[in-house]
Amino acid sequence: MLLVTGGAGFIGSNVVAALNEAGRADVAICDLVGDSGKWRNLAKRQLADIVPPAELPAWLNGRRLDAVIHMGAISETTATDGDLVIETNFRFSMRLLDWCTAHATPFIYASSAATYGDGAQGFADDPSLSALKALRPMNLYGWSKHLFDMAVIERASRGEKLPPQWAGLKFFNVFGPNEYHKGTMMSVLARRFDDIKTGRVVELFKSHRDGIADGDQRRDFIYVDDVVRVVMWLLATPSVSGLFNVGTGKARSFRDLMLSAYTALGAAPNIRYIDMPVSIRDSYQYFTQSEVDRLQRAGYNGGFTALEEAVGLYVKGYLDSPDRYR
Repeated sequence: MLLVTGGAGFIGSNVVAALNEAGRADVAICDLVGDSGKWRNLAKRQLADIVPPAELPAWLNGRRLDAVIHMGAISETTATDGDLVIETNFRFSMRLLDWCTAHATPFIYASSAATYGDGAQGFADDPSLSALKALRPMNLYGWSKHLFDMAVIERASRGEKLPPQWAGLKFFNVFGPNEYHKGTMMSVLARRFDDIKTGRVVELFKSHRDGIADGDQRRDFIYVDDVVRVVMWLLATPSVSGLFNVGTGKARSFRDLMLSAYTALGAAPNIRYIDMPVSIRDSYQYFTQSEVDRLQRAGYNGGFTALEEAVGLYVKGYLDSPDRYR
């Protein structure tokens, strides 16, 4: 059996779908389905169990698993309850790490590009403890993920026992089907699609930095299918462990993202640029771009979908479909 924490969430449910499609019906998830419609992310799936997080320790007792894929977290970058975020994102992760270590179970977990903070130290996934200690996450979510990365790397640097395979994945700006329950944390494409479809104006931020055009703020947008392929490759390659960026390595602008959606629909662009709120101007990131060399050197050769193709797949296959769920 495999366990996917956060299995009803965005990336987790896409991992579950891929496992089912690969013939694995023995997939249990640990998550709270709640009342936000998250159950629809799993409506097409076959599951062995759905375990609430509070019941997981008892559920794990005496059990053997092929792997734990730990995607569960409070992922809101605006979260402010520090105690809840640390308990959920750090201490819960530590308990899972300890269980996987004690039971010799492969452990693949979600880190985040939010650990890089404002990018002043670059976006290289240098796994050394000294490099990690130089990073300064800008929000509580990023800090909680950073704490766990450092705890894992500290054990590795000391030669302490770890799971037979462990991999932390620093996801960049992931978008794709099953993100709809995330509210303001959805990708800007998902949030603005209905406006694009109906012809309403789409608002993007003006630039408040010399040399950067309005709407040309850039992110490393990565389609969720590419993320899932990395996870599936790791499951099939137990000899690979480490901390890895998961991005395309090519930063693209928010304007490019929106124009790709208009192209996919065959619609004329209708974009207006608005002032960025003063409250976020000083801390707003104008550029993020993954360095993917370490993942490729580890043997991953699955490639990454170009933005225009990925947006086309998302728009035509899901957003512009009566059934938007994978």
